Amino acid sequence: MQNMEFGSIEREIYVDASPEVAFEVVSSPEHISEWWTDHTEIEATPGAVGELVWGDRAKVVPIKVVNAEPPRLFSFRWCFPEDKVVDSADSLLITFELTPSGTGTKIRFTETGFREMGWEAAKLEEQYLDHSTGWDRFLPKLGEYLARLVSTP
Repeated sequence: MQNMEFGSIEREIYVDASPEVAFEVVSSPEHISEWWTDHTEIEATPGAVGELVWGDRAKVVPIKVVNAEPPRLFSFRWCFPEDKVVDSADSLLITFELTPSGTGTKIRFTETGFREMGWEAAKLEEQYLDHSTGWDRFLPKLGEYLARLVSTP
């Protein structure tokens, strides 16, 4: 039996793009909508509140930017209780750390805060595995989108 802590999701990908371009792609609505959501409204400014939208507003999730340090760091909170943006740790924190690597950028992705959500054990495991599976799908799409973006004249 696998022993999982369900505390944080961590992934790293390498992209053949500068940190400046990678930062734009993880923090700008027009780019986020190309690899993750159907529509995004957000400003890459600490404290800014926005939303992530899937489908025809079938799922709308509020987000709040925590940190934006171009071109090296972008983080935001989401999955607030009852989808209400509050200044508390009762939400999940997503962080993209961008580090120059060779001719491209290493993107280190983390999502933390699962245990702090106060979920029952079964819901904690379900949410963690759902998010983990989602990021296993969307982070490669981020890399593919960046590759197309930098190869287009």
